[in-house]
Amino acid sequence: MQTASFTGFIKALFYIIAFYYIFRFLAKLFLPLLVKKVVQKAGQNMQQQQQQYQQQTSWKKTQSKDEIIYNTENVKKPRETKKVGDYVDYEEID
Repeated sequence: MQTASFTGFIKALFYIIAFYYIFRFLAKLFLPLLVKKVVQKAGQNMQQQQQQYQQQTSWKKTQSKDEIIYNTENVKKPRETKKVGDYVDYEEID
């Protein structure tokens, strides 16, 4: 059975500190590159979705050359306000 020694503790502490500083150094180098890649990928995905949406709407508008069909699915219709009841004005009686 091994017993804990002061030199073993110092070695372990040294390895932990060395690992921490190496990790910080590598993170400063590679983290900005990783974030840049993620942002570019998200931008490409958004651009691709926008192009697909534009292609779908343009296809609906120009199905035939003589008529133009507008996509009215997303047009907001004005909503009626709910009529709860009549307004009654109360007066105080002495």
